[in-house]
Amino acid sequence: MIIDQEKLEEYYAKPPEDVSLRDVDLSRVPRHVSIIMDGNGRWAQARGLSRPEGHVAGVDSLREAVTTSVRLGVDVLSCYAFSTENWKRPQSEVDLLMHLFATTLVRELPLFHQENVRLRFFGDLSALPKETFDVFQQGLDETADHTGMTFVLAVNYGSRAEIARAAREVAQEVERGSLRADDVDEGLLASRLYTEGLPDPDLLIRTSGELRLSNYLLWQLAYTEFYVTDLYWPDFDRWEYLRAVRAFQSRRRRFGGVEAK
Repeated sequence: MIIDQEKLEEYYAKPPEDVSLRDVDLSRVPRHVSIIMDGNGRWAQARGLSRPEGHVAGVDSLREAVTTSVRLGVDVLSCYAFSTENWKRPQSEVDLLMHLFATTLVRELPLFHQENVRLRFFGDLSALPKETFDVFQQGLDETADHTGMTFVLAVNYGSRAEIARAAREVAQEVERGSLRADDVDEGLLASRLYTEGLPDPDLLIRTSGELRLSNYLLWQLAYTEFYVTDLYWPDFDRWEYLRAVRAFQSRRRRFGGVEAK
């Protein structure tokens, strides 16, 4: 993506002491950044607030992550918003999240239009409440022609279910005779995943200090660099994002190989 240098420098004005825009090579920004947004409830509890208030506060961090990704020239930003396991939470919290998804998307559509952001989803949206599903579809329709960054929300998403779904589709094609078993390889299976057409994540950011994948993009994260921060999601901002990119750029990505001597 083309970076608007003037907007970028204005966006990153007045840096903290430990990080600044000068620390980052803008020619090597990760193409696909993925984020496991974690810690909304703990952020709220630490402040004597309710868990729902933590989810509401996390919306501001999501908005900043989208804007930061656009400013830095990231091609794809994907964020884990609601897993297949999250249905086990109290019904009141699930209802609040579904309502929050819908109202947030409506409120943020002007930003997507302004920044030329295209919306996409990972997960089975058919299980969502009608209000949420309809708003998601509206977002898909209204941003379908946008040509800038792709922003992906993973909602009702579980990686094992995704892989099983892909394998089932391939098996059905073999059964119908439209595909031979010998044709099945990594590329074919990848084309049946929700991420079809997108590059695998270069950088995965997880907030709240947790060191697990939580059933997220198990196939796609095979060679992704990880950055874990102790910050809860509502405290994640453009500066921590910059620290993550700086850490990413400090690593040597060998993809299972070794450097020639």
